[in-house]
Amino acid sequence: MKSIFTFLIFLCTTAAFSQNIVSGKVVDEKGKGVPGANLFIDGTYDGTSSDENGNFSFTTDTTGNQVLVASFLIYETSRTTIDVSNFKDKTIKLRENVNSLDAVVVSAGTMESGDKARVSVLKPLDIVTTAGSAGDIVAALQTLPGTQTVGESGRLFVRGGEADETQTYVDGIRVAQPYGSTTQNLPTRGRFSPFLFSGISFSTGGYSAEYGEALSSVLLLNTQDEPDQNKTDISLMTVGLGIGNTQKWAKSSLSVNAAYIDLAPYQKAIPQNIDWNRPFQSLSGEAVYRYGFNNGLLKVYGAFDASRYDLNQSNINLDHKMRVDLSNNNLYLNASYKGNFSGNWQITSGVSYGYGANKIGLDEDEVENAENAAHLKLKFRKSFSDRVKLSFGGDYFITDFDEQYTGFPQIGYNANIAAVYSEADVFFSKKFAAKVGIRASNNDLLNETNVAPRISLAYKIAKYSQFSFAYGDFTQAPRQEYLKYSKFFESEKASHYILNFQYAKERQTLRLEAYYKDYRNLVGYDTPTVAYNSNFNNNGNGYAAGLDVFWRDGKSVKNLEYWVSYSYIDTKRMYQNFPEKVTPSFVADHNLSLVTKYWIPDWKSQIGFTNSFSSGRPYNNPNEIKFMNGKTKSYNNLAFNWAYLLTAQKILYFSVSNVLGSQNVYGYEYANQKNSNGIYARQAITPTADRFFFVGFFWTISQDKKSNQLDNL
Repeated sequence: MKSIFTFLIFLCTTAAFSQNIVSGKVVDEKGKGVPGANLFIDGTYDGTSSDENGNFSFTTDTTGNQVLVASFLIYETSRTTIDVSNFKDKTIKLRENVNSLDAVVVSAGTMESGDKARVSVLKPLDIVTTAGSAGDIVAALQTLPGTQTVGESGRLFVRGGEADETQTYVDGIRVAQPYGSTTQNLPTRGRFSPFLFSGISFSTGGYSAEYGEALSSVLLLNTQDEPDQNKTDISLMTVGLGIGNTQKWAKSSLSVNAAYIDLAPYQKAIPQNIDWNRPFQSLSGEAVYRYGFNNGLLKVYGAFDASRYDLNQSNINLDHKMRVDLSNNNLYLNASYKGNFSGNWQITSGVSYGYGANKIGLDEDEVENAENAAHLKLKFRKSFSDRVKLSFGGDYFITDFDEQYTGFPQIGYNANIAAVYSEADVFFSKKFAAKVGIRASNNDLLNETNVAPRISLAYKIAKYSQFSFAYGDFTQAPRQEYLKYSKFFESEKASHYILNFQYAKERQTLRLEAYYKDYRNLVGYDTPTVAYNSNFNNNGNGYAAGLDVFWRDGKSVKNLEYWVSYSYIDTKRMYQNFPEKVTPSFVADHNLSLVTKYWIPDWKSQIGFTNSFSSGRPYNNPNEIKFMNGKTKSYNNLAFNWAYLLTAQKILYFSVSNVLGSQNVYGYEYANQKNSNGIYARQAITPTADRFFFVGFFWTISQDKKSNQLDNL
């Protein structure tokens, strides 16, 4: 019996001496103790939680080198290799989790919308609920700071840049022809319906090295990843008809919509400032097919539209109206894949094809042109940790353009641009982050290579506010109307400097942004207009400096959401056929927009107002000695809309632009020769109509019998 008792004592003593005590303290980056942290030896149940001061102690049967795991909600998980027999009274430091919702966001020059945006200045439904936008993405974006309202164009002008200085992308793939075709001083619209898009990123400058060939900005449109249910949308409008359908299966889904627009009935009822022979007509459609693989998502997007109109347009240099007959056909296709594979790698690939053809009759003459454009893209992204992510990839752009004008030889060009880029996202802490990248591109038509560095920094100064800074170099090949006459160019260039302050809390957002842009290598020519006999050069230059202010509030007043945006810009250019450096005619120094949307439960209605104001724009009066000395009167447009919920899935919608009937003038056209009084006669460039009225009935048929298009109106 004595020997057995002695053996038991030996076993207990051996077991006691084989256990090791692991102890220490868990602290944050400032050395303050972290209470409640979870600590354990990886692969075992040996562990504990830290006390109110961050101290911990536990025993373990393991020996040798082991991995000690320490974790807490708002901190990154720490994994430390330790010798369990010697790890006593040691310190474990936890770093703040940079992926938390209140972490810093690199925001200089970029405004985002959508569910995936960390800070959203617009929601996808804002594109169509904004009074005056008429469902046009560009029109809604013109209520944001940094943009110009150029009513005779309808395109997107950003921070002193012309419309062609902004590139549009769908799911990361470039759209070569983002606007409908038009003729002089008739506004056009963007080609894309907002109904298929779940998010928008609008970069007014300083954008990522992933994108190129844009001097001023990029507009990124992202289609929906996954629809919520099967449904059908029917639209009956004063300007046409529309229908859409979404079908959802286990791993795939398909969304389609189509629209027929004919302004003839509307323009018989509402007086116009245009002498139409045949008002605008169009047939258009879009489709998105999605297939979800185990580790990725494939999207195939397609859009087409065919449009035409015929009018008699006044020309100050002719004693009769010029007949303009335009027909346009456009097709855009893209396919993109985004997926993950081993080792925290992500791949994004895609290809697009765009075709645009115009047939324009000008009295007895005719112009026909066609553009074929393609984009191939491949991108890799590697997450080394939550704090360091590296992206790199390449693009290949192909453009083939041909044009034939009555009595002249065929002209055109073929250009291929190859580009590579690399960019790193580095989070030094939850408060400080950087994005550093470089892009290199080669244009075989211009026979040149450009290298463009870019950097963005962001620092969080308080829980809801931060500063950001961005710098970048940007290049872009000269526009189509130059390249079709000459190939002896260099790329136009711009450098951006942006300082941003952002405050975002509980449905309230404030953005203040100051910027400076330096333009170089702008194209100039020596003829009154661009022509086959123009002598071109790349000696132009310019600058743009300004301040943008944006405030959005959906919290202060129940059922009311509104935003205010203001922009001031000082910009001058020496380019085209300018004799001196001046402010271009498309720029207004001051731009102000107020957008409101209010839901009235008792009326089952949403009403909205948008008031857009711009100071006068410069124009050149040849009757004066000083170049570009004239200035138009201020622009003002008050728009109103009303959506009334007839039943759960039926909506009656009404909108009107320019409620106050402001007689807006965009500029003036002058005759080429003096009249008998020795002066150059002029005519005003005005809107095509004093007001635009719209009435529509929208009906949704869905599985839940509750969904409707109120979010799309």
